[in-house]
Amino acid sequence: MNENEEELILIETILQGDDSVYTKLVDKYKHYAYTIANRIMNSHEDAEEVAQDAFIKAFHGLKSFNRDSRFSTWLYRIVFNTAISYKRKKRVRLENIDDNISEMSGTKDIDLTEYFDKKKFIDIALDKMLPADATVINLFYLKEFSLEEIGDITGMKINAVKIKLFRARKRMADELRIMLKSEATSLI
Repeated sequence: MNENEEELILIETILQGDDSVYTKLVDKYKHYAYTIANRIMNSHEDAEEVAQDAFIKAFHGLKSFNRDSRFSTWLYRIVFNTAISYKRKKRVRLENIDDNISEMSGTKDIDLTEYFDKKKFIDIALDKMLPADATVINLFYLKEFSLEEIGDITGMKINAVKIKLFRARKRMADELRIMLKSEATSLI
């Protein structure tokens, strides 16, 4: 039995009245639901609240889940939409890139490995991007979703996903260029 079939059995069990089984789905997807929410919200507390709200919405909307789709794709779309709605309501201001660079240059620990340096710059660049752009990059490269699955999650057509991904990569490259240029000049 594959993963999707197991999830469908869990969903059927929940719909038949055994709500306790829902925790298995929550446990399986809570980390990535939080990651999507955090990329958009840029706040640990808000991301936790968004992820929780999304799981509640998913639970209440389980009857409308199309069993031809993957549960994860459906859930991630709920998380994405919930985070965007929440962000609009709260009007969270993104941090200024200069603040992050100042923070990093004040760090005493220079013995970080190249991997962690790259990861830190990538995370900062993703934080500076529009939430939808960062989410598309995250879904495609880190979670390895297909363009079709990203389209299902974000509600975009495949061609729109391709264009958004292309533009998001360009914006990310621009952000990294700015940061790395600034970092290089601070080393001179």
